[in-house]
Amino acid sequence: MDENKLNEFLGRFVGDLGATIAAGSVVVGHRLGLYEALAAAPATADDLARRTQCDPRYVAEWLRGQAAGGYVTYDPQGEVFSLTEEQAFVLANPDGAVYAPGAFVLALGSLQAVDRITESFRTGAGVGWHEHDDEVFVGCEQFFRPGYLANLVPAWLPALDGVEAKLRAGAKVADVGCGLGASTILLAEEYPQSRLIGVDYHAESIELAQKRAADAGVSERIDFEIATAQNFPGTGYDLVATFDCLHDMGDPVGAARHIRQSLAEDGTWLIVEPFAGDTVADNLNPVGRSYYGFSTFLCVPNALSQAGGYSLGAQAGEAAIGKVVAEAGFTRFRRAAETPFNLVYEARP
Repeated sequence: MDENKLNEFLGRFVGDLGATIAAGSVVVGHRLGLYEALAAAPATADDLARRTQCDPRYVAEWLRGQAAGGYVTYDPQGEVFSLTEEQAFVLANPDGAVYAPGAFVLALGSLQAVDRITESFRTGAGVGWHEHDDEVFVGCEQFFRPGYLANLVPAWLPALDGVEAKLRAGAKVADVGCGLGASTILLAEEYPQSRLIGVDYHAESIELAQKRAADAGVSERIDFEIATAQNFPGTGYDLVATFDCLHDMGDPVGAARHIRQSLAEDGTWLIVEPFAGDTVADNLNPVGRSYYGFSTFLCVPNALSQAGGYSLGAQAGEAAIGKVVAEAGFTRFRRAAETPFNLVYEARP
C-alpha cells in the first residue's frame, strides 16, 4: 500500500465528512439569518448573537465551524468574524445569481429518503417526487431560482430565435414541470403582455405556486394547473419551457411529443437541463459529482416510479436530450446557451 496515496484519500474523506455535517450548519445559518446579519458588518460571536437574537454559545461554535470550512473569515485579533464580498455573494443573498444555502436545503431534504432509496436499490422500485420531504420542493426552488433570475431574461431567452419579441408583444406560454412557480412568475413579471400556464403533477407544489404568484402580484396572468407533461392542456403555444425536469420523467419522449403537438406552427420549446457531457468520463468533476448524487436520490427514482421506460438522470448530456427531441418529431435542435450549472436548448417543430 502506498502511504502517500492512502493519506491523500483519507484527506479527501475528512473533507467530505466535514462538508457533510457542515451542510446542517449552512441550513441553520440560512434559517436564522446568520449570514445576512454577518454580511451587514463584521462581528464577534456575542455581537452576532445579539443581532439575530440567538444564544451566544451556539453562535460561537457555528462561526468557528464556518471559519474552519472557509465559509466565514476569522480575525484572531479581537475574535472577529466577517464575510468577504465573495462569501456574502454566495451565502447571504437569496435573490442573487448564486445562493448556496438553497442547495444544502435540497441536499438535506433529499437525504431524508435514504431508507427508501436503500430499499429501492434492492428492488428497483421508484420513489416519486411527491414522496419526498417538503424541504426537497422548497430547496429545489431555492437552488435553481437564482440561476433563472440571473440568466433567463438577460441571456437564455435572447438566445432563442425570435422568442423574446413574441413575449414582449404578448405570447401564449406553458411552463411544464413548474414546481413552485419560480420560472413562471419571473416570466409573468418580465413580460406582462404574455399569458402563462404553469403545470406540475405535484398538487402541493401547485398550491404553493399559486400563493407565490398572488404575493408577487401576477396571479391574474398565470393559470396554475395540476397536470403532467404528457397531458397538460392547451394548444397554439408560442413557447413551452421545461426547466430542469425533462430528465426526471419516465416518459420524456411522450412529453416531447405532447409538447410538439401543443406548440404553434412557429412555436419554440425551451429546454433547460443540468450541465452535463455525453459520457461518464466527461462528468467526473465536482459539478458532475453533485448532480450524480442528487440524481441517485431524486431524478432516477422519480423516473423509475413512472411509466415510460426511461431514467435519463441529471447527467444525461446533449446527445441524449437531442435523441428524445428527434424521436418526438422535432426537426431543429441546438444548444442555445450554457452556464456552469445548466445547458439551454432550443427545439423547433
